[in-house]
Amino acid sequence: MKILLVDDDEVLTRALKRSFTALGYDVAVCPDGISVLERVGKEAPSMVILDVMLPGKDGFAVLRELRERYPDLPVIMLTARSEDIDKVLGLEMGADDYLGKPFNVRELEARVKAVSRRTGAGGKAQLKRGEFLLDLRGRRVWKSGRELRLSAKEFDVFSLLLKNPGMVFTRERLLEECWGYDYLGDSRAVDILISRLREKVEDDPQEPRLIHTKRGVGYYCE
Repeated sequence: MKILLVDDDEVLTRALKRSFTALGYDVAVCPDGISVLERVGKEAPSMVILDVMLPGKDGFAVLRELRERYPDLPVIMLTARSEDIDKVLGLEMGADDYLGKPFNVRELEARVKAVSRRTGAGGKAQLKRGEFLLDLRGRRVWKSGRELRLSAKEFDVFSLLLKNPGMVFTRERLLEECWGYDYLGDSRAVDILISRLREKVEDDPQEPRLIHTKRGVGYYCE
C-alpha cells in the first residue's frame, strides 16, 4: 500500500517515512500544496496524509481539489492548530480522519490502519458476502442486484462487520473504528445506527439474520 505524505516538516516526514516503511508501506513525500494533484496522478497512492499548513496552498484547498478529482481517495489530515473548527471543517470537507500535532506516531499508524479497513484502501475493490456486493472504493452496496442507500457511517459499520464474519465488535471498538478516537458521544450511537442499518439490509429487521447481537458485548455478522 502506498501513502503520499504531504508536509513541509522534513524532520517529521523523515521520521514518518522510516516508521511506515518499517511496517511495509511504500511512502512518497510531497513538501508543498501546489504539486499534490500532480503527485497523486503520478504516484497513485492508496491514501494521502495531508498537513493543513503548507507552502503554496493550504491543506483545506488541497483537500477540496482532491475530493473533486479523486472522491474515493482516503485522506487523513494533520494540523498544529488546536481550533476545533479546523477539525470540523476538515471532516465536513471529506477528510476521513483528523489528527492534531504533536501526535504519537503509533496513533497515526493506528488511524491509517483503521481508515484502510473502513475504505478498503490498498485492498480489494469489492467484497462479496452472500447476496451483498460492496464497492469498497465507491462506498456503494447492492443486495441481490438492488442498490441500497447507506449513510457514510452505516457503510463504515456494515463493511467492517462483513469483512470480519463471526468476529464480535464491542460498541467501544465500533466507536473507535468507525467514529474515530476523538468521538465524545456515548455508545448508544452504535445501537441507534445498527437499528437503522438493519432496517435497510435485513429482510425482517425484527428477526435479523445477518447482523446479530451478542448480548452484553456487541455486534457481529454471520
